Amino acid sequence: MTTLSNMLALNAAHETETGPVDADTLAAMLGAAFLWLQEGEGRDGFLIAFDQDVAYDSPNFHWFRARYPRFVYIDRVIVAPQARGRGLARRFYAALGVAAREAGHERIVCEINLDPPNPGSAAFHDALGFNIVGEALLPNGKTVSYRELTL
Repeated sequence: MTTLSNMLALNAAHETETGPVDADTLAAMLGAAFLWLQEGEGRDGFLIAFDQDVAYDSPNFHWFRARYPRFVYIDRVIVAPQARGRGLARRFYAALGVAAREAGHERIVCEINLDPPNPGSAAFHDALGFNIVGEALLPNGKTVSYRELTL
């Protein structure tokens, strides 16, 4: 399998947290990304992040765009069950922090599901120092908290 097909399979297994994506959309996302990272050819995990200038139709992304002139938005980060506990997500976030600082960004932002709940993600982001800066009920019925890490 290719990196793209591995990433699609991993995303499909975590659609509740990240939302569905097809091959063409994922390829376009990777092409437009500020930074994307993967491990194990996408089988073990991946991260996709955009800066504020990308053309991206996401209510979460637009929430941040309406409030901040510059930012790096983590659209999705997934670590496969067999790869958890090895520090992979922390390495992704560390690399993203370096790239964001080098590009002159002052913040990294993301959203975390409150309903349906994602307590693992909330605990992870809390441990990294992400602060809650807002909350929203989305058109799809999910409730999310918006988080920010100041660099």
